Amino acid sequence: MRIYPLSEGSFTIDQTKVFVPINTANENLQDRPKGSLLVEIQPFVVITESDIILFDTGLGYFNESGILQLHDNLMQLGIDPSSVTKIFMSHLHKDHAGGLSYLHPIHKERFISFPYAKYYIQKREFELATSGTSASYLAEQVQLLENFSGVVWLAEDEGVIDELIHYKVTAGHSLYHQVAWIKENDTTFFFGGDEAPQLQQMKSKFVAKYDMDGKKAMEWRQLWWQEGLMGNWTFAFYHDIQYPTFKHNQLV
Repeated sequence: MRIYPLSEGSFTIDQTKVFVPINTANENLQDRPKGSLLVEIQPFVVITESDIILFDTGLGYFNESGILQLHDNLMQLGIDPSSVTKIFMSHLHKDHAGGLSYLHPIHKERFISFPYAKYYIQKREFELATSGTSASYLAEQVQLLENFSGVVWLAEDEGVIDELIHYKVTAGHSLYHQVAWIKENDTTFFFGGDEAPQLQQMKSKFVAKYDMDGKKAMEWRQLWWQEGLMGNWTFAFYHDIQYPTFKHNQLV
């Protein structure tokens, strides 16, 4: 199994829910808005013996060359975006679901970003994302999926996809947030989305104000941290600027 972070860069975000790019090398981090968070936005691609799998899809930004940043990140690794076989979504907040589809910069028409892949999405999360009840979602990013034949709607709280991806709805960060494991040979990959977003949060009893149920999310992190250390998991941290992955006291 090979695991690669697909960073779209560092950002600050405050109560406005707007992601503002920041250059951590050149800008004074103390000058960012009071109360704002400093986060990385980094989906992951996992290459197994049978699949090329994306875990979440970033903000969906285009780079200076007019290419979807997520596509370019994959191509920089020698991966043709059309070869991605599966996309697993932890949830559909705009910083995780922006790359599911894209608005063509010239034709102003929205397209599926990975038309040859299977999209694995919690049906209840999709319904919430398109209900217009939260500023954390952008319905236009995901609405196109409603009639896309490549979507596999997940309706259960726990299950296994193609005997490869074990998923579980954990409902800490958002109501239908889900996490995933892949076990192949001697490697266990764990993706906790926004319930295990940064290494430091795994090491302490941190209750985040931005979680729907901060106590539940904290308890999950404590459990996963202990199980992961015992099982030698490879953790993937979506929002960690310094440590995208971690494995048994050794950064990888």
